[in-house]
Amino acid sequence: MTETAPVSPVAPTGPGAQPLPVVLAGARGHGRWHLANLRRLQHQGRVRLAGICELEPLTTDELAPFGFLGDERPEQSADFGALLDSTGARAAVICTPIPTHTDLALTAASRGVHLLLEKPPAGSWAAYARMADGVRRAGTACQVGFQSFGSHSVPAIQHLVRTGAIGKLTGVGAAGAWIRHDAYFRRAPWSGRRRMGSTDVVDGVLTNPLAHAVATALELAGRGRAEDVLSVETELFRAHDIEADDTSCVRVTTTGGLPVTVAATLCADRAGEPYVIVHGERGRITFWYKQDRVLLQRAGHGPEESVHGRTDLLENLVDHLEHGTPLLVPPERTGAFMRVVEAVRTAPAPVALPADAWETRYDAPAGAAWRTVHGIDGLVVAGAESLALFSELGAAWARSSEVAAS
Repeated sequence: MTETAPVSPVAPTGPGAQPLPVVLAGARGHGRWHLANLRRLQHQGRVRLAGICELEPLTTDELAPFGFLGDERPEQSADFGALLDSTGARAAVICTPIPTHTDLALTAASRGVHLLLEKPPAGSWAAYARMADGVRRAGTACQVGFQSFGSHSVPAIQHLVRTGAIGKLTGVGAAGAWIRHDAYFRRAPWSGRRRMGSTDVVDGVLTNPLAHAVATALELAGRGRAEDVLSVETELFRAHDIEADDTSCVRVTTTGGLPVTVAATLCADRAGEPYVIVHGERGRITFWYKQDRVLLQRAGHGPEESVHGRTDLLENLVDHLEHGTPLLVPPERTGAFMRVVEAVRTAPAPVALPADAWETRYDAPAGAAWRTVHGIDGLVVAGAESLALFSELGAAWARSSEVAAS
């Protein structure tokens, strides 16, 4: 991928200046998190929520918890381009279904509007490349929403690796064991889908809910760009009655020969915090990326644990526009992740697990149902520890991996 073109700074938003007008596309579901964050930054005078793009306008009851009422009530429209024009937005947050990301990003870029684009940036390599090239040609800034890259733990771990704290790197593993109830796969028409007609969705465990595990592992391996990927092996399975995968693993071999393995499931017995392990010849570093927590274990030393701060990605985008602060997650920094997305997209359809490999559980008192795969919690841990795939760990239901060249 080509490098991002320099972006001309916008007017500063310091004392006496106008805050940056922002449009939010997709304000329900995860978009509610962005509403809360926009409210926080609006209170600080850094941004102003000028508009909300939704197919159905948010009601007063939906806006009230965030304080966007009265004079602060944003304009609403289902037409993203028209809303950008009418509000004079200088930036947009795109938190819409995966297949819409590229076209909405290009709509914004064509108007000179800068972007915070939720992850995954696109459902295919072709759509990602079209988005990244369009944004570059337009000269607009684009920040991809991998929030873990804003953790101050990331440069701290990179410093430890660079200074030899754990010796030569031998690989990076990641583990994610979550529970998602059956209703999760009915949350939207595209949920749990690989495609809708001819449109790629790729709503699998590795590419959407636990995408941070994949992207963060690649980043900590120092191999986050597309050209860093030599090959991708995938093992994709599903316990739920969906098209996409809910229990999968992937192993990326980098151009330097370093293995990066991620094992993940939405069918855990007990939900846990996802983490990345950086393996070295003389120790290892574990990073619980949602908690910004780091554990350093190395020969000749006791364990050292630390918790770090975090830079908000929208704040970083505003700082970039005002002061030229480098973006934390420009598109090219997610190229290796998108190689994984492409490998998952083009792999054979996920294998349905046999009925004796899983069981249905129910939460009390509501009785919400989910499927749990027998022994999957331990397999996910073992994958991150050993850098092995499910088939190599002896899972009876696992088949040989499909290898997709990058």
